Amino acid sequence: MTTSDPLTPSTTDDSSPRQPALTALLRRLHFYAGVFVGPFLLIAAVSGGLYAIAPSIEHLLYRDHLHVHPSGESRSVGEQITAAQAVRPDLTVTAVRPAGEPGDTTRVLFDDPSLGESERRAVFVDPATAQPVGDLVVYGSSGALPVRTWIDQLHRNLHLGEPGRMYSELAASWLWVIALAGAGLWFARRRAPGARLFTVDRTARGRARTLNWHGAVGLWIAAGLLFLSATGLTWSRYAGDHITELRAALSWNTPAVSTTLDGSAAMAGHDHHGVDTGSGGGGAPRVDEVDRVLQSARSAGVGGAVEVSIPSDSETAFTVAQTREPWVMSNNAVAVDGSTGRVTDTSWFADWPLAAKLAAWGIQLHMGLLFGLINQLALAVLAVALVTVIVRGYLMWWRRRPTSGGRPPARGVLRGAPPVAVAALVAVAAAIGWFIPLLGLSLLGFVVVDTAVGVAQRRNVSGGAR
Repeated sequence: MTTSDPLTPSTTDDSSPRQPALTALLRRLHFYAGVFVGPFLLIAAVSGGLYAIAPSIEHLLYRDHLHVHPSGESRSVGEQITAAQAVRPDLTVTAVRPAGEPGDTTRVLFDDPSLGESERRAVFVDPATAQPVGDLVVYGSSGALPVRTWIDQLHRNLHLGEPGRMYSELAASWLWVIALAGAGLWFARRRAPGARLFTVDRTARGRARTLNWHGAVGLWIAAGLLFLSATGLTWSRYAGDHITELRAALSWNTPAVSTTLDGSAAMAGHDHHGVDTGSGGGGAPRVDEVDRVLQSARSAGVGGAVEVSIPSDSETAFTVAQTREPWVMSNNAVAVDGSTGRVTDTSWFADWPLAAKLAAWGIQLHMGLLFGLINQLALAVLAVALVTVIVRGYLMWWRRRPTSGGRPPARGVLRGAPPVAVAALVAVAAAIGWFIPLLGLSLLGFVVVDTAVGVAQRRNVSGGAR
């Protein structure tokens, strides 16, 4: 007598005992993960699609802050910072992003204790007139403005803070498993000569047509899903910590410039009586040195849009680093002694380890920044495609649910497998589960629930037979 699993409806061939054990295992795993993790993936896809186009949205919403009508030569950066300080004299300036192109504003950044983690206050200044045009809160190294920050937090943690990050990490943890399992099942189902893999059989109807769309679209976007999963995990709480440790062990960390000045450099800002002659005494920002620092960085070869970090003491160097801009593949940075203009340390992107370069490009690509509008539209299309795959997956389940006569894949597909193969599979699953903890814990939960349901069903069958 065949037992029924209310969680796993499928077609008759899906539950055939003659199918390979690996295919049956993938089918069961794909279904369980799809049903239970699908809602998290759906939220991540919708919010991620919005985040992908957020840079374009913020340029439209905040165009009066970001752009001005070009009206002449730019004033000195120090003068622009002074004008911004007049707007917020209660705050300490910590960095500046000079206007990159004619018509852009300069962004002067302040430390604001009333803001959250990674948030800063930005005053936007017309570089030609040194007149402030407004101020906003910016977030992170990308300088996200409020609307993009709101979408980012929705995508990251549903605006629930640290506990909310569990949802996005769970989605990223399972996305690559679901994608690979789905691709494996689709290839296994289409082994016959002439079978369609990347196109849809338009003669099919009903559930078969839905399955065609689900499989073909899923295969088209599989590589993109693997990329989103891998880059998303780097931002996660638990798996992200393991990734950071692995990169450190392999010396794959992102290089950074040293801002510590040696004794001679530190003394350059003092006269022979030991009196501080720089503007950094007493913790005040050294604004009058910014233009000298910027000129030194440009001469050293740091081009394009940059952020200049302004120290508050004479023992610390300024840093000038390229910001994340469309079609800019480098992240060069230099440290400069503000009192002399001497470059004290450098970090050239060309010298970075390959893994660090790939990580930087991956982050920018995931955020929709690396290739500008093209990047944003590609991510948006990927998000929409993922939504359709998820919805069609649930539609197939609904059409073959247990109450409509659906039957589950066979349970216990590994019972007949060689013990060595089973042991290897368990070892691999345990290793992956340790490295990606939320994947491991949820997979263990699936196994426990599935086993409990199977035991209960066998008891019911045995009781009915008596």
